[in-house]
Amino acid sequence: MTDTSIYTPPGVWKWDSESGGKFANINRPTAGATHDKELPVGKHPLQLYSLATPNGVKVTILLEELLALGHSGAEYDAWLIRIGDGDQFGSGFVSVNPNSKIPALMDHSTPTPTRVFESGAILLYLAEKFDAFLPKDPAKRTECLSWLFWQMGSAPYLGGGFGHFYAYAPTKIEYCINRFTMEVKRELDVLDQHLSNHQYMAGDEYTIADMAIWPWYGALVLNRVYDAAEFLEAHTYTHVNRWTQEIAKRKAVIRGRMVNRVSGEPEEQLHERHDASDFETKTQV
Repeated sequence: MTDTSIYTPPGVWKWDSESGGKFANINRPTAGATHDKELPVGKHPLQLYSLATPNGVKVTILLEELLALGHSGAEYDAWLIRIGDGDQFGSGFVSVNPNSKIPALMDHSTPTPTRVFESGAILLYLAEKFDAFLPKDPAKRTECLSWLFWQMGSAPYLGGGFGHFYAYAPTKIEYCINRFTMEVKRELDVLDQHLSNHQYMAGDEYTIADMAIWPWYGALVLNRVYDAAEFLEAHTYTHVNRWTQEIAKRKAVIRGRMVNRVSGEPEEQLHERHDASDFETKTQV
């Protein structure tokens, strides 16, 4: 350990300054709106408010996969929420997701518009709504849901734990990086062992479990998040890499990754999506 400073927690914690690091300006210990701002509503029944983080990409991949299957009711408007600017604290967004996190969905096709928040809940809601990407066999459905919720419980160790302390924290703390590196490598090994004898997470069927896990762990081994693939020896997880590459080639996945993206190559950035033709005419090229 190189950091010998000692922190003694006070009897009662008080928030008196930003903690430092990336995203410090939007972190606060209270909930609710900070300003009035209504959300736009487009022409389609499904209105998505998001950003192309791993959690946001889960949903746009599913929507593009549904459209590729011919589900015209899955047409959607995707509105950009710039979390660095605090868009998620606008009154309109908070009314859809009181937790102020992307993605958030409004379904205007129901008698009373339905709000859905939390990426896993959105995946399950859409899969049930369109009867797709969720196995019908009870045992396979249960396996799919087990892996879906595995991702929801495991990703905070990858993002909020490893990603924060390895890539975003204002100082490199050896204990924190070691602690979360160990956990992320364990999670990668869980996936690798499972995928050694399964094509997809729920067996031979591509499901919402894959769509939930791939934007996080696929992006990790492809070195698209945290610039940590070498550090984690991601290439050694051969079965995860096989699965990652297979899913990365799907056309709907390629499109889903583009939606609400504000970083990377300009031709891969589609800030808002309102029509299928937008992929050809409205990227940042």
